[in-house]
Amino acid sequence: MAKLYFRYGAMNSGKSTSLMQVAYNYEERGMKVLIIKPMTDKKGGEMLLSRLGVERLVDLVIEDDQDIYKSINDLLQDHKEIHCILADEVQFFKKHHIDELFKIAVLLDIPVICYGLRTDFLMNGFEGSERLLLLAHSIEEMKTICTCGRKAILNGRKINGKYVFHGEQVAIDLIDNVEYQSLCGKCYFKYKEQAEKEEVMKEELLK
Repeated sequence: MAKLYFRYGAMNSGKSTSLMQVAYNYEERGMKVLIIKPMTDKKGGEMLLSRLGVERLVDLVIEDDQDIYKSINDLLQDHKEIHCILADEVQFFKKHHIDELFKIAVLLDIPVICYGLRTDFLMNGFEGSERLLLLAHSIEEMKTICTCGRKAILNGRKINGKYVFHGEQVAIDLIDNVEYQSLCGKCYFKYKEQAEKEEVMKEELLK
């Protein structure tokens, strides 16, 4: 039986690069892969972008109300070969999308390998990631390091170069002056304390 895999990691842990390497490995052996990502991920449009500069066209950009199981089953009915499904930025998928990917692995016997973040910049879980942690047959951490050299497990959000700890959960990297930094727990709390002190100082100045 095929499996649903969840490979998670903080920003800069090489998730998209790994996905494209897996795609290459399948294709080198004459197998067909299908690459998908959620519509929410506006970065790159229909392209999959790696920080190493590698890019690749996505086969399906999934809308919020789309039934992925039906979309894949329709392709199979049209005699399309699919040996593996690779999903990027899966944290932005809805709960029902993850359930559908699970069905694809179990009922259609196609391995599904998902890449994404586990938590957001406030240490809260994403809908897609939380569901994957419950359903995935295999869960693997992709490791990276903080700027201090420690293992990074969290994601810090910067706007205009400054760390922020408030705002909407979804803000896409490199759009509207937003960027992310992978952080260890110690640095995360250090930057959070600095940001909170700056907020207090601004409030004092406005009085």
